Amino acid sequence: MKTLSLKLDDRIFEETEKVVSELKLARNRYINEALNLYNQYNKRQVLKKKLTKESRLVAVSSSEVLAEFEMLTDDI
Repeated sequence: MKTLSLKLDDRIFEETEKVVSELKLARNRYINEALNLYNQYNKRQVLKKKLTKESRLVAVSSSEVLAEFEMLTDDI
């Protein structure tokens, strides 16, 4: 486990203290869980951007392939 020095805005710290008190969680556990969720969220955002970009790259060729399949089915 890594030790980390962290500076928080006063408002965020106070809000966090209220939440951990209500949940009866250790501050470290709460921050670890929050960072884990935020990391998962950001990984998905990065993946979404990559998939969107790649989808645009293959859109034209996918349309061409679809048109070719439609011509084949029209011939049948």
